Order: sequence, then structure tokens, then C-alpha cells
Amino acid sequence: MPAYQDTTIARRIAAWFEANARELPWRAAPRDPYHALVSEAMLQQTQVSRVVEKYGEFLRRFPTVEALARAGEHDVLAAWSGLGYYRRARHLHAAAKAIVERHGGRLPRDVRSLRALPGVGRYTAGAIASMVFNDAAPIVDGNVMRVLLRVHGRDTPQDSSETIAWAWERAEALVKRAHRRGEASRFNEGLMELGATVCAPVSPKCAQCPLQRGCKARLEGRQEEIPRPKARAKRREIHHSAVVVRDGAGRLLVERRPEAGMWAGMWQAPTLEREAGPAKARELAALVGAGSVRKVGGFVHQTTHRVVYFEVWTPGGAPDAAAGAGRRWLSPKAVSELALASPHRRILLGAGVAAPV
Repeated sequence: MPAYQDTTIARRIAAWFEANARELPWRAAPRDPYHALVSEAMLQQTQVSRVVEKYGEFLRRFPTVEALARAGEHDVLAAWSGLGYYRRARHLHAAAKAIVERHGGRLPRDVRSLRALPGVGRYTAGAIASMVFNDAAPIVDGNVMRVLLRVHGRDTPQDSSETIAWAWERAEALVKRAHRRGEASRFNEGLMELGATVCAPVSPKCAQCPLQRGCKARLEGRQEEIPRPKARAKRREIHHSAVVVRDGAGRLLVERRPEAGMWAGMWQAPTLEREAGPAKARELAALVGAGSVRKVGGFVHQTTHRVVYFEVWTPGGAPDAAAGAGRRWLSPKAVSELALASPHRRILLGAGVAAPV
């Protein structure tokens, strides 16, 4: 598109954001680079409403990048509990250590140095550089991609390398125009906000869009068709059978998960995992040294790549379960403070432990 059109797009989005921005805690002025790093890590694949709930709590626990760097991984995972995708928490923790060790506790402001931090990709680096430092750094995520494809009426697969490269080129050209007016931060946040609140995947609110008069998809009546939906891979199905065990003192038996794989290094009730189907009752009884077990519930937990079928069991009598080999007997209060993934928190909730999910 000609440069004057780019200037118009950049100006309209920045002005729209100024008038319509949601009040979110990480947008409070002055922008803090560490707070931006935390919020961007949390916002990846997690709804804004859920991040709002956890963001303040996390910063109260780790108010500075130095505090986060000093913390143990267990404490970081526990504070992250409920947000899911725990690899993000590990990356954030590693990034904090790198910032302290390599940069004296100050976040670098250039995209190249930001991208050298663990877990910081092109999008996150661009978001921090533009929103905190007002640099002309482009950002492209699903929301931004959708806005750009619709405005330009581009009917190409959104996950193709050609489309992705095109989107980054367009985003860079636009943010450079905004930067000339000192509005790189406002433009980038506006572009994301527009995709998140107006230019929705289904039933976009075109009448509220600042670009409606020049949006090719809208003018052609194709806003519901663009972008083309991604082909979804079939999700892997796994069965988890968990046994909730209490001793005479009311303590719960918990075990630590393997250091690799799903929910790595976090805690759970003693569990057997299978792909072929749920574990047999006799296997679960042997798992906790009980004469028998009985099923008391179950639920389905879905992630981006997996469908996990949970069954919850309890011993039929006094078990002969022992701690050791990654297991511990802990009080309900101590269990509630462990790093627990949402489904394991839900399982232990049935035993009166932890907060609702």
C-alpha cells in the first residue's frame, strides 16, 4: 500500500486505542520493563481475565527481577499455578537470572538483546521494545495477523511461511510510520487490542472498527472468510488415574512428576498414566499399597495438543503407602502451597486441599 495509506492506518489505530484501551494493570504509567516481561509471558495462550487475577499476586511475590532470579524454581511454579503452560514460567525464571547476570538487573531495550533472553521470541521482544521504550519494533500474533489480512483482503493460509513473512513486513512498515509521530507504543498496543476486542475471529464488530471504510475484507463482504482457518492436528489422548490418599493424621500423599514432559517437576496425587486406556483398579491399589480402591470421580482436561481423561480414586481401606522415591506425606496446608497444575489442584480440592480452579 502507498505510504500515505500506511500513515492513515497507523494514525487511526493509535487514536482509536487512546480512546478505547482497556484498563489493565500492566499498562499503568510509567511502564516498567520487568512488569512488561511478566505480563507478556503470562499473556501467551492465556485469557486476559485470568492473567489479571494472577499478575498482581505474582508481582507481590516477586516484586523485582532480582527477587525472581533469586527464587527457587519450585516457588516460581507455585506462583504460576493456574496459568498453565508451565514452560513459560521456567523461561521467565531463566530470563530473570540472565538479566541479573548479563545486564546488571536492567532489561535490555533493543530487540536483539531481548531475543537473546530465554523464552523471549520476536513477538515478545517487539512488544517490550515498542510498548516500554516506544521503539519502532513490529509485533505479529494471531490478533495482529487477523487485522492485517482482513484490512488488505489477503486470502492466504495464515500459517504459511509466505503469509507470516508478509505480516511481519507490513507490521514493520506500519510501526515505523507510527514511530515518526512518537506513537509506536500506542499503535502496537492498539493493533493487538483491535484484534482482541473488535476484529474477532467470529462475528467481528466492523461498525466499531477505525479501519472499516478501507478494510478490503469488509468491503468485499469476506470478513468471516479471512483469514482461512488453520488445519488442526488431532490432539493426543491420555488417561491419568490418580489415587488420593490420607493417613491417620490427615496428611496427604503426594509425588513429584518427572523432570521432563507435561507438568514437569510439579506435584500430584500418586498417578498412573496410559495412552491405551485407564489403569485397572488392582494396579492402582498396588500403587499405594491398598487392598482395594474405589473410583470417586473424573473429568476431562484439554490443552492445545492433548486431551487428558482423569479418574480419581481413593483407597478402600488403610493403605500401606510409604513416602520416598519422590513421594511425601504433607499437611493440607503444605500441599496447597506446592506447585500444582490445575487438574491436580482440582483433584486435591476433592480432599479439601487448595483453592478452586
